[in-house]
Amino acid sequence: MSLNDAETGDVTPARVSGRHSARADDAEADAAAPAAQASPAAEPVASEPTADAADTPAAAPRPNPWLPLGTPTAAPDAGLTRDAAAAAQLDTDTAVLTVQPEDEGTPTLVISTVTVPANDAHPLDRSSEALTNARVVDAPTTAMDTLGETAAPAAATPFADAASAAATALLAAATSAVNSDTVDPTVALLETARAWLRQDPDAETQAQLRGLINGASDGNAQALASLHDRFDTRLEFGTAGLRGEISAGSNRMNRVLVSQAAAGLAAYLLEHAASGTAPSVVIGYDGRKNSQVFATDTAAIMSGAGVRTVLLPRLLPTPVLAFAVRHLDASAGVMVTASHNPPNDNGYKVYLGGENEGAQIVSPDDKFIAAAILAVAADKLVPELPRAAYETAEEDVVRAYVDATASLAHPPRAQVNTVYTALHGVGWDTTRRVLEQAGFDLPTLVDAQIAPDAAFPTVSFPNPEEPGAMDLSYEIAREVSAELIIANDPDADRLAVAIPDAAEESGYRRLSGNEVGMILGWRAATQAARAAGDEPLTGTLACSIVSSPALRAVADAYGLDFADTLTGFKWVSRAPGLIFGYEEALGYLVNPGTVRDKDGISAAVALLSLVSDLKAEGLTLGDYLDQFSEKFGHFASGQISIRVSDLSTIALVMTRLRQTPPELIGRIRVDQIDDFRWGLGGLPPSDVLRIRLTDGSRVMVRPSGTEPKLKVYIDTHSSAGTIEERKVAATAALAELDEGMRALIA
Repeated sequence: MSLNDAETGDVTPARVSGRHSARADDAEADAAAPAAQASPAAEPVASEPTADAADTPAAAPRPNPWLPLGTPTAAPDAGLTRDAAAAAQLDTDTAVLTVQPEDEGTPTLVISTVTVPANDAHPLDRSSEALTNARVVDAPTTAMDTLGETAAPAAATPFADAASAAATALLAAATSAVNSDTVDPTVALLETARAWLRQDPDAETQAQLRGLINGASDGNAQALASLHDRFDTRLEFGTAGLRGEISAGSNRMNRVLVSQAAAGLAAYLLEHAASGTAPSVVIGYDGRKNSQVFATDTAAIMSGAGVRTVLLPRLLPTPVLAFAVRHLDASAGVMVTASHNPPNDNGYKVYLGGENEGAQIVSPDDKFIAAAILAVAADKLVPELPRAAYETAEEDVVRAYVDATASLAHPPRAQVNTVYTALHGVGWDTTRRVLEQAGFDLPTLVDAQIAPDAAFPTVSFPNPEEPGAMDLSYEIAREVSAELIIANDPDADRLAVAIPDAAEESGYRRLSGNEVGMILGWRAATQAARAAGDEPLTGTLACSIVSSPALRAVADAYGLDFADTLTGFKWVSRAPGLIFGYEEALGYLVNPGTVRDKDGISAAVALLSLVSDLKAEGLTLGDYLDQFSEKFGHFASGQISIRVSDLSTIALVMTRLRQTPPELIGRIRVDQIDDFRWGLGGLPPSDVLRIRLTDGSRVMVRPSGTEPKLKVYIDTHSSAGTIEERKVAATAALAELDEGMRALIA
């Protein structure tokens, strides 16, 4: 019986049991890139799209309405004054924004036809006397609500984006204009911080914020700047959910923000539930700081809102949560994790069940959820959110994941001397159970990194891609003469692999995500061919657009379909007929029928099974890579990753590349530049540039979606000569392009 099998019936005891007191959890609990500022000028609202409008540029993202009062913001009428703002009106066929006085000196802001009472916690209030009694309407929770009843469903989403963007820009501009003559920006900022403090249940973030408020009130410029950084914007809920530093403020991860997110997600699920049914959610968490308290806050609030809520029994890997969404047939899933981000970060990933089959959210659902979260933040204080008891999943959910994952491997033909590290994350316990059930000998452990530790004491960044992260693994591997090193990131949704290499100082070389992806993809293709026998081979191999072209070569050779997608497994996992998918950032999906997200544990099992087969035939993984180069040509890939402290640096680089496109990168001539900003080749809009060169090489440039980084991906290929000659040619081109790109983005 699934979570949604009955309207309000109990969950099957074999799967879910136990009740938690929300109050008890509260007592226990107590012991991704900032959103952009509003655009300087509101764009005209687009007319309703026709059937021919599919190729038109997508509407600009909604400007951020969380502006401190007094921030200069232009409006359609550049001379907008308090009186003009009161009369300003934006009309379209189906969306209306009106700014009008309710009484003398009491402005009212209205979107559509619904109003809600404002309070001093409202983001547009800022405790201004001019708005204390105002009625403020927030963006409705669905595109249809934004459009009104007359909107055609087929046109709802694109039109809603345009209408919402323009309406929100005018609202922010009008609000700023109405209050700019009555509120000092610093006073308004301090009132915003105090309003946040009043609803913060966390003693640590309370103390942080109280100290900053006192410092800013006493004229401390550093404290004031910190408050601006925390409150001038808000962590934006997007397709990756939320991710950021744990600290106080709307631009940080904390219990206030998470509580608002939980209530907003609950409102979205209730609104979209089938008639007569109660939506359900399953919640998981890893071992990071505050992960458990964020998870229990979410569980209590979503249960209090009327959503059937199940919390996983303990800290577990992200793939187990992704599996549980499908296994329990839940309406949604929430995973509290920041994956491989720095130690003081945390995050909030959302999955949808039903037709989404447990995949991460994509647009427009992220916009609907974001609007619902903002509505909660505008209308309710966190202490006012109802809480209720929730259920706890039994261990059989974990056992079902272990069974499904272990079944990916046939009995090993040879045992492999392996070293494993969890990088202080939650991967080992589940990985151990899977390996034992699959028949593999247990690996030698990197003991210092095997237990969950939110401080990540042995690494600067708990990301196996980062220099130094696997140094302890190499040390242990040398001691035991390991044939293979496998590493999971802290939430175990990624896999890193290293093999012996005498040319490396450490004695081992970490394979790139592209190398692992192309050999696992080749394995998937050969397995599919064997299973098909004499029947036509069907299925799809998929990878992100910044991953190596090597997987396409495999698909072409085997007659399989190929899909390249935008970055992120929310896109890769949705490829029709998928049998294997990956992205270069160490993410692999080897069992799409069970888990619809990257899974570092199932990938480890698949890889170990492959290495076991190779060893039985007297071969190594290095030999297998050479066989790949012989069959498909040699593909080389590299990445430049630049971490910044100021996100505007990334925007400046992207703008410079667009406005002054290079003719040469190093000594290699540019053939074509593709800009994905407005969508390309059927893919949604994305801030990505693709540079094709005359020698067949390719360079991709994009901002990271989860960290303050600019990323450059370089791919080269050679199929001429011997395997060694192919390697030399592809590697030389890679070095040339790497040097050239570093000079371009410096």
